[in-house]
Formats: sequence, C-alpha cells, structure tokens
Amino acid sequence: MLVAYLAVGALAGLIAGMLGLGGGVVIVPALALVFPLLGIPPAVLMHLAIGTSLAVIVPTSMSSTWAHYKRGAVDGQLLRLLLPGLVPGALLGGWLADKLPSALLARIFGLFVIGVATQIFFNATAPGRRPLPGKTGLLATGSVIGTASTLLGIGGGSLTVPFLNYCRVDMRRAVATSSACGLVLGVLGAAAFLWNGRDHAGLPPGAVGYLYVPAFVGLAAAAVATAPLGARLAHSLPVPTLKRVFAVFLALAGLRMLGVLSF
Repeated sequence: MLVAYLAVGALAGLIAGMLGLGGGVVIVPALALVFPLLGIPPAVLMHLAIGTSLAVIVPTSMSSTWAHYKRGAVDGQLLRLLLPGLVPGALLGGWLADKLPSALLARIFGLFVIGVATQIFFNATAPGRRPLPGKTGLLATGSVIGTASTLLGIGGGSLTVPFLNYCRVDMRRAVATSSACGLVLGVLGAAAFLWNGRDHAGLPPGAVGYLYVPAFVGLAAAAVATAPLGARLAHSLPVPTLKRVFAVFLALAGLRMLGVLSF
C-alpha cells in the first residue's frame, strides 16, 4: 500500500504543479480502488477518500504555489477577490458531503471527472472570450468553486483554471493562481471533513475524522516532492499532449467510479 500511495502522490503532485488541478482528481479515484482492499466499510469509503485528498492538497498546493510564486505568476489581487466566495463555499461543501451517502458521492465524482476530461481533451480552456467579472461575479464564482471543490475532494483547479482562462487570464497565471486557491480550499475542506467525521462509528483504525492517516502520509510525501517539477514544466514545456493523456486517464477513472469499468 505504501508503494501505491507514493506512486499516486507523485502523479498527483506533478499534475497539481503542471495543470493546477490540485491532485484530487487523481487521489480520490485511486483511494476508492485501494480502500476496499483494506476492508474499509463502503459507508465511509468515499468520505475518507475525499477527506484524505483534501488534506493532501494542503502541502501539495503549498509546494506548487511557492514554485509558481517564485516565478511571479500568482495574481494576488485576483486571489483576494475570489477568497470571500471560496471560504463559505468550502465550508458548505464539507457540510453537504457529510450528509450524502458514499455511493452517491462516487457517482457525482465520476460524472464530474468525465466532464473535466472532456473539457481538457478538447482544449476547452483555450484563451477566453470575455473579461473577468466584477466583485459580485467573482464572489459568486468563488462560492461555486469552493462548494464543488470540498464536496468532491479537489483543489478547485478543474473549475478555477477553465474559468480564469475563459476570462482572458493567461494560462500560466491561471494555473499559478489556481494553486493558491487550492491551498485555501484544502485547509478549509480538510478541517470540515475532520470535524464532520469526528464521531462516526464506522471509521477504521488509522482514521481521524474523515482522514485516513496512513494514506495521507504516503501521498503527501510524494506529492510535495513532485509538485515543483510540475510547476517547472508548466513554465517551460508545451503541454497539449500531456493534457490529452491526462484527460484519457481522467475519463477512465470517472467511468470506473460510475461502475462502467471494472478494473
């Protein structure tokens, strides 16, 4: 299991740094495959996968954000405008996830990542058609991103990057700012899952709330190591081919979460 955690964490960190996706789109489907092998009860399986993913996003986003910040790519003003919506949205998403059954969360996540895969494969994040909205628009957008991110255990980049790029924000600046948003969402989302799962009777040994500590340690160690490499690639290499390969992986993961594939 440690080897699996390290491998998944390394890929998640690379993707987080390079594409600003936070790593949750890799971590959650992977944990959904690994946790049944450990005998983790189905009733809390997806909650633990999402909560653990959010906790891993904290050090991963910190590492990738710092790498982007050193290159001057993080837009601090844009981040400050998104934060008032991200914060309450993240707390709402954590509350909603606790109320939904694990099987429904798996289906929601599966549909979500298939949508993300389609968007990435067909380059839906191409330079946009309209300017950024005003404060009210960014507040509403931040709220939607925050809610969806903690509900699904992602860093928000799957929503933040396409939105910013659609609003004519340079791709590298969008990825860097998305990484910073992911740090905020990871902290708030992980805290919400820790709190909401604190008294659940079906938690396995090694779990603290909806956080499975052994998985967190292995995933975080590898992800922090590879996130700066991903950030360097984002600033030095064209990534269309890598995006399409990753999109195919996401589509397969989404189909597996929906039960269409049995691997």
